[in-house]
Amino acid sequence: MKTFPVLIGFFKDGLSSVTHGRLAYHLWMAALTFVMLFGVYAYSVQLNEGLVVTGMSDRVSWGLYISNFTFLVGVAAAAVMLVLPAYILKDFDFSRAVLIGEGLAVAALIMCLAFVTVDLGGPARAWHLIPIIGVFNWPSSMLAWDVIVLNGYLFLNLTIPFYILFAHYRGKEPNKNVYLPGIVLSVFWAVAIHLVTAFLYAGLPSRPFWNSSLLGPRFLASAFAAGPALIIITLGVIRKFTDYWVEDVTIGKIAMVVTVAAQINLVMLGSEIFKEFYAPTHHSQSAVYLFFGLDGHTGLIPWIWTAIIMNVVATAVLTIHRLRKNLSLLYIACGTLFIAIWIEKGMGLIIPGFIPGPWGKVVEYTPTWVELGVTAGIWAMGLFIFTMLVKIAIPIEMGRVRYREK
Repeated sequence: MKTFPVLIGFFKDGLSSVTHGRLAYHLWMAALTFVMLFGVYAYSVQLNEGLVVTGMSDRVSWGLYISNFTFLVGVAAAAVMLVLPAYILKDFDFSRAVLIGEGLAVAALIMCLAFVTVDLGGPARAWHLIPIIGVFNWPSSMLAWDVIVLNGYLFLNLTIPFYILFAHYRGKEPNKNVYLPGIVLSVFWAVAIHLVTAFLYAGLPSRPFWNSSLLGPRFLASAFAAGPALIIITLGVIRKFTDYWVEDVTIGKIAMVVTVAAQINLVMLGSEIFKEFYAPTHHSQSAVYLFFGLDGHTGLIPWIWTAIIMNVVATAVLTIHRLRKNLSLLYIACGTLFIAIWIEKGMGLIIPGFIPGPWGKVVEYTPTWVELGVTAGIWAMGLFIFTMLVKIAIPIEMGRVRYREK
């Protein structure tokens, strides 16, 4: 069987799967397209007028964009919690969910790169990150390491599922000797992408709020809670609107991963709060501003306390076995936990790192409509890409789409 005609057939059948579906599917894709177009308009305003149209300033130079970037790196890394048991530990229950998780990782990584691009002010400013053309500053720059691990992990999550799907499309079983080394590498790489992102913050000594040895483990714990929580919600949607069935036992096992990670995340959050407030120092001012306000500035108080309450309630529901077994409650708890960690790792982590400034100046940050529009557009793009990947993968995995020689 010649590869090139099969490859052409694969893309043609994939395009056919993406462009056909029920009315609900087309309405969903149309809604995402509308949000993306609004995001493009908001970004055009930013390109035309500069970053001055955002809420960022020379005092708070990272805002909503980098907050979402940080959170989504964790969502992408969480795919390892399906890859590890499915491919390495040979747990059959995870096998029908693993490609969904890897598709989610691809969408999350693309969104990560998009958020970094818009935060730069424009794509033309990224030229210096390109090796040889620009000054990459590797290995001394943590940002250079971040670029390497993110793009490397994206490559692994694109090529491995593609190879497996392409083999199934041809009616063959994929060769484990081909994809298993990449799977093993991706397990370690998934941990690396979030640790490197954490080190990017922890390695800034002038920002004491981030300068914590616990930041890396906290990043991993929150990632392995939020990412699988989103996967559970996604599997619930797929079970409802398609005939691709994922067993309750699979969702139950993923829920256990979410529960343990959420519990560890809460313990680490409590440890950080104890460290900041039991014997506060001058370096505790960022935490004081975040939790209680500083000099009359209280912009982040509603964010962080909402996140903590949602985090505690969701973790409590997940911890109680009888409640976790109820799928309706499980979906609600996972959605609540996902939002709570998004706030905690976004507005609750990035912004207070800049407040107060090195000289004690308090300048609050509020995202503008431009930032909100661009952010919504990038999230819509990620959901659009993920939906297309699922629409391509499910018919192939179910055996409905196969290559037929003419």
